[in-house]
Amino acid sequence: MALIAIGGSVGAGLFIGSGSVIRMAGPAAVVSYVLAGALVFLTLRALGEMVVAVPAGGSFSDYARLAFGPWAGFTIGWVYWWMYAVLVAAESVAGAAILGRWAPGVPGWALALLVLLSMTVANLVSVRFFAETESFFSLVKVATIVAFLLVGGLWALGLWSGSDGEGVSNLWEHGGFAPQGWVAVLAATVVVLFAFGGVEIITVAAGESAEPERGVASAVTNVLWRIGLFYVASIVVVVMVLPWNTVDPELSPFVAVMERVGVPGAALIMEVVVFVAVLSVLNAAMYTSSRMLFTLTRQGDAPRVLRGVNRRGVPVRAILLGTVVGYAAAVADYLWPGRVFPFLVASIGAILLILFLTICASQLVLGARVRRREPERLSLRMWAFPYLTWVVLAGLVTIFVAMVVIPDQRQALWASVGSVAVALVAYAFRRRWGSRPSDRVLELPDRPGAEGLRRDPAAP
Repeated sequence: MALIAIGGSVGAGLFIGSGSVIRMAGPAAVVSYVLAGALVFLTLRALGEMVVAVPAGGSFSDYARLAFGPWAGFTIGWVYWWMYAVLVAAESVAGAAILGRWAPGVPGWALALLVLLSMTVANLVSVRFFAETESFFSLVKVATIVAFLLVGGLWALGLWSGSDGEGVSNLWEHGGFAPQGWVAVLAATVVVLFAFGGVEIITVAAGESAEPERGVASAVTNVLWRIGLFYVASIVVVVMVLPWNTVDPELSPFVAVMERVGVPGAALIMEVVVFVAVLSVLNAAMYTSSRMLFTLTRQGDAPRVLRGVNRRGVPVRAILLGTVVGYAAAVADYLWPGRVFPFLVASIGAILLILFLTICASQLVLGARVRRREPERLSLRMWAFPYLTWVVLAGLVTIFVAMVVIPDQRQALWASVGSVAVALVAYAFRRRWGSRPSDRVLELPDRPGAEGLRRDPAAP
């Protein structure tokens, strides 16, 4: 599950999207990654407490359902599915952009369709094939990032052949550490959230693992050093090797660093790894969107026809539905080339912000309930509860407000808020004409049921 978490979060957001973050914030992009990383890590810790205390295959849609009622589970479940449907589209477009540099005569929309179709086939094979493919992709990314940090770090410090040792000065030259101002650093944090999206996949994968409690607890505990190594340290190396104002937001700064260092073939190898990373996240996104739909059908919040699986246990219809936005993005890339990926990235960041707010709010309610009724369940605890959870909520709200006041982020924010509004309207129709909404949570046979943790009968 640790490898699945890496696979879901180390992709185009880091390898390609980091270029936009550096151009927005300058060398202070490091601060954007530290801030977003801290918020994500603490949010994941809060989610981990709920997963271990009340294992549920539906991830935080089940916890929102337990905390606030069926409407919350329905809404956040569909918003979460929508986020991963958009992520499938974003990674397809990003993969097409990389392939386009290798096959310049082929249209981008055709390459996006090729990437999307190939990974759809991979997901339709079997769950085991997904896990093995994702493990391989993740190992490739881990090894490459470690090599990148070693080579780039030595070059920046003047310990690599051909380096003048002036890389460190790039942190404050060319306009200072935060040349665009600290508001830009806060705005860049929203884009960084897109890069961190995916670490919560471990809670979805827990529903299909042999030992969900131990696996989730281990992955949650170890995610801090991964954030520090894969994100913060990588960005430190990039802004030391490259002057921030020379970074092209449409190209991978990781490839540019290897070109600057001058290792023969390193730039091409890095470009191949970036493509592998895109495929990895696309693979994980398809898996997660299909499992979220499967959970929604279990609760009666999605058509039962989507619940069907083939003889290998693969939810084929749910996977195919999750690719619809990807095909629409390919058409949009044909109509508006070069404009689709930035909008999708900003939209995913905004949706993640809403989802993280929901996770923290649910943990405040369920954390208090578990501590009051069944404290023995808390083998993994959120630190300094409830105060630290409130601090995280405040940080997330601050970023939300920043998106409202920053023109470049506003459109994506309102589009994401609109998706929440559509889900709420859909729930109103579902409540009026569908079957009675359920607040049942998947119960594991070797654990006490969730009966004692349901909402208070008097709660609205």
